[in-house]
Order: sequence, then C-alpha cells, then structure tokens
Amino acid sequence: MSDQSDGSSRKTRVAIVFGGRSAEHAVSCSTAASVLAAIDRDKYDVVPIGIAPDGRWVLVADDPEPLRLAPGHVPVVTGTSDVLVPLGSAQRSLTVLDPGQPPRELGEVDVVFPLLHGPFGEDGTIQGLLELADVRYVGSGVTSSAVMMDKAFMKLVFSAAGLPIVDHVLVTDRQWRSERPAVEAAVAALGWPVFVKPARSGSSIGISRVTSPDQLADAVEAARLHDPKVVVEAGVHGREIECAVLGGRDGGPPRPSRLGEAVVVEQSHAFYDFEAKYLAGDVALVCPADVPDEVAAEMTDLAVRAFEAAGCEGLARVDFFYADDGRVILNEINTMPGFTPSSMYPYAWQHSGLSYPELIDELVTLALERPLGLR
Repeated sequence: MSDQSDGSSRKTRVAIVFGGRSAEHAVSCSTAASVLAAIDRDKYDVVPIGIAPDGRWVLVADDPEPLRLAPGHVPVVTGTSDVLVPLGSAQRSLTVLDPGQPPRELGEVDVVFPLLHGPFGEDGTIQGLLELADVRYVGSGVTSSAVMMDKAFMKLVFSAAGLPIVDHVLVTDRQWRSERPAVEAAVAALGWPVFVKPARSGSSIGISRVTSPDQLADAVEAARLHDPKVVVEAGVHGREIECAVLGGRDGGPPRPSRLGEAVVVEQSHAFYDFEAKYLAGDVALVCPADVPDEVAAEMTDLAVRAFEAAGCEGLARVDFFYADDGRVILNEINTMPGFTPSSMYPYAWQHSGLSYPELIDELVTLALERPLGLR
C-alpha cells in the first residue's frame, strides 16, 4: 500500500475492509455501508474490499445499499473477484484475480479502514497482517485489539489498572466439561440475575440474561456456540452509559465525547440485545446522557484512563454501568465500535461537534500520522 513519500498530490487511497468470518458479519457490512455513504469522495479514493464468510477477500461494488442491515435483509459479502493481500513490505500492491482472466493490479492504498467486528478481524488478527505488510490502518494495534476483544483478559487489565469492574466468573471449555458443579456454584455466588456472554464476541450476539440456576446450562451452551470461552457477569441494577474516545493529535491525550445512552423503548426487550440494537427499531440514542455532572466527570475520566490502560489507538467506545446505588462500573471497551445508523460512537461525536464525515476524516488522519513499526 503506499506511504505517499513521493509527495504526489493524488487523493489519499483508503481500502475499506469489512464482512469477515465472525457472527458479526452482517453488522460489519452495515457499518461499511454507512462509512461508504459518508466518506468524503473529494478527498479520498475508496476501495471497498469484503471478506466473505468463508474467508475469501473479494472486490466489492462501491454501493452501500446492498450492505445495509434491515428487517428482512441480512447483508453478506459475495463476489468472484478475489483480492490477493500482500504479506510483506517489499510488495504492497493489491492484486485482483477474476475468473478466467489474467491477474490485474489494483494498486497500492495509503491506509486500511478495517471495519471488522468480532473474532478474525477486531481481535488483532487483521492488525497483525497489516503490521507484517507495513500498512497503516485505522484503530488499535495487535495487542490492545486482542486483549480488549477477550472480556476475561480485558477485566484483568482493568483490575490491574485500578479501574472498577463488575463481579464475574470465567468459564473455560475444560471447566465446563469437567468441573461443572464448581462452575455452577461460583456463578450462583454472584447472585441472580447474571449475564452469560461469549468471551470474544460483540453486538450482544450469544448473550443471555439468566434469572435462576435452571437456566444457566442452556445459556452457557448458547454462548459456547460462538466461543468455547464464556464470561458470566453479575447483573447490575442501573443504566448503561457510553463514551466515545478519539486518540490524541500531535502527542496529546485521548479525547472523550459527551456521554451517550441507548434507551430500549420497547419493553419486550429484557436488555439491549441484537434485535433491539439493529432490527427492531426500538432503541433511542440519547446524548448527552442525563446523569449528574459529577458522574459525567467521573465517567469521562475513567474512559480516558481505560483507553490508555488498554493501549488503544485511534478510537474506542468505553461502556459503563451507572448503578442505581450511584456506583460507576466499567463494563468494557470496544476497539472497533459500530458505525451503523443505530451506533453510539458516531452519534456521540455528532453531538460533541464532529459530524460523521469529519469523524471518518479524523480517524484516517490519525492512522496516516501514526508511524509504522513498534510504537
């Protein structure tokens, strides 16, 4: 891909990569649709590249409409023009293979915007590939992407940094198979309800709210369909508040947005699950969140501290529980938050003075300014 060291005045070339092999494939497509529709075409030359569910990289039409997630339409990456990805810095040009045709050069790109959610993308895997090829990209590096994708390791980092976290139990594949009574006892000690989550997934996929012991086994098995490693968290009576964080410019500190809250307005949803987020249209985004000034200040401070403790770069969304008893508890960091119309990250920045196109421009600029290699 290219570092534009020749001083040319051509447009900056951005490869938007989306789809992927995780259960969040459709959400990634929807995120890409929004970015493709909003990115400044006068400033950027855009190359849309989709990763199909089987792992193939394909050249995708530059059209956001088929990629939107909506009731009755779940987008999926398809295509016949395979893209060969460079694995070293000596040759950084993309090559396309069309059926029955000789290979053709797609050319170099200046920065990759990896709009991938979940395993095999958001978890440091594509970041490692891009690091090997000396390609600049939007977002956090290998270590922070991998550690923050894994809710169990994430909590270890936050706890070591002195940040407040929710009580939880880690359930490994071995423990669930051979030590189930001990697991059940540890979960029961958390109290009911609990939330059972795949350790390395997002978008509320595979999450269950469990209110009694007899529901636990089914909830763990549902989570294990997505990840053999499961985290069970104590339920918190309160609200979920979110803060969008941007990396600092010119050596400055991370920049937090105003706080936001996603309010489920349809009472048929017990919690903020996948359907409520993306399909039912039953969620209202509120920014700024209605919390006392001192609580907003505490959350904003914790968001920046969490961003830095995690070693994040570029962007992250930091999620909190605001308990009914007044406690502020750090829930998690999402190193590649969604950019769909129902996503909090761009919404919070829109209400903090940065429009959607300006936000995309800022993220690309941060990636271009970041040095290659170890940082």
